Amino acid sequence: MTRFFKHLFTACAAWAVICPWVCQVAWAQAVLPETFRPLLSATHRSPSNVVRDPYRHPAETLAFFGIQAHHTVIEVLPGSSGYYLEILAPWLKDKGHYIAADRDDSLPQYIPDHLKLLQRLKDEPRLYDQVLVTPFRADKHRIAPDGSADVVISFRNLHNWIERNELQESLRAFHRALKPGGVLGIVDHRGRTDQTQAEQITSGYVRQDVAVALIEQAGFQLVATSEVNANPKDTKDHPEGVWTLPPGYRLKDKDRSKYEAMGESDRFTLRFVKR
Repeated sequence: MTRFFKHLFTACAAWAVICPWVCQVAWAQAVLPETFRPLLSATHRSPSNVVRDPYRHPAETLAFFGIQAHHTVIEVLPGSSGYYLEILAPWLKDKGHYIAADRDDSLPQYIPDHLKLLQRLKDEPRLYDQVLVTPFRADKHRIAPDGSADVVISFRNLHNWIERNELQESLRAFHRALKPGGVLGIVDHRGRTDQTQAEQITSGYVRQDVAVALIEQAGFQLVATSEVNANPKDTKDHPEGVWTLPPGYRLKDKDRSKYEAMGESDRFTLRFVKR
């Protein structure tokens, strides 16, 4: 791990001095969903993750973020289920790097899942022996060497950071880790525009306009939006918030068929670059 960090520090410092615009040039290369489709049929993927594909559109989402095989990609809080870990880590291991910025020990309720993730990586070295795990909680840790990452991605975490008043600190950690012009990819539950953010935060939903404004305040620029993860069936008025819907089904069997037909939440998909 130490040698890996030293290598990234040296490389990033050199590029920052010699050619600070190189990152922006790299993003001009289009990435197509077809790049990722073969990865979705890999036999190592968990059946519980595969069934989520029709709702999460992983090939289209990763292509939208512009991820390439030589990139250093940080996924924030992949968790032990590892939906995107299963897709990205084996693909990046030869030419790029996958970094899992996962839990530190400050929130005891999440430690069992973090330990489960670590055990999973240990049990499947053929797939995950090159994965680097770093601690994350707001800006308390360096999730990677400064200016070393091409892409930072986060899926359905924004609402938690807003509720805990940790969003700006978290964004600061991402900004610090990214190269100049590096990409921040965000997917989260899209909130209602007829309610304030405060009125719906405990339901897990985030107003898209609020998300964009807060992220841009942290030194990022919105460059593209995608409706690939939109779901117009989501009425966003559920008794247990977004967790009423699959895969959570917090109401268990009550109205299950109704929520199953509705599908996973309506989500915005946003691509920012580091300014």
